[in-house]
Amino acid sequence: MAELKTARNDASVNAFLDQVADPGKRSDCDEIVKVMRSATGEPPRMWGSSIVGFGSYHYKYASGREGDWMLCGFSPRKQSLSIYIMSGFAKFDKLMKKLGKHSTGKSCLYVKSLDDIDRKVLRELVQKSVDDMRARYPDPS
Repeated sequence: MAELKTARNDASVNAFLDQVADPGKRSDCDEIVKVMRSATGEPPRMWGSSIVGFGSYHYKYASGREGDWMLCGFSPRKQSLSIYIMSGFAKFDKLMKKLGKHSTGKSCLYVKSLDDIDRKVLRELVQKSVDDMRARYPDPS
């Protein structure tokens, strides 16, 4: 079975974030780090070459495929900030309606700037998603 390209590694989060040229986006990244660190109690780690992730869980599908993935994370992409809400958005309709200007993918929240959204709602969304993932994937240790 092939290894995931986006695996947790020991690359420097600070060095990665220092490459974010736009000062506003860099400031947003610093704020997201604080939100996610608070939600997980975990330090930021690089996942692949462009995602900052926090914590992890172990999954195993019926097919036998298994692996580890982050509880939450983000990536400062060129067009927007990609914020990974691993539990998805189905349970969070009320929060999503209050969030502000954004778009979504399956587990991806896309925002141009944190100024476009309600930061308190983002903190609540991240926390609820982390709590949900920990309930679904309890630490076996």
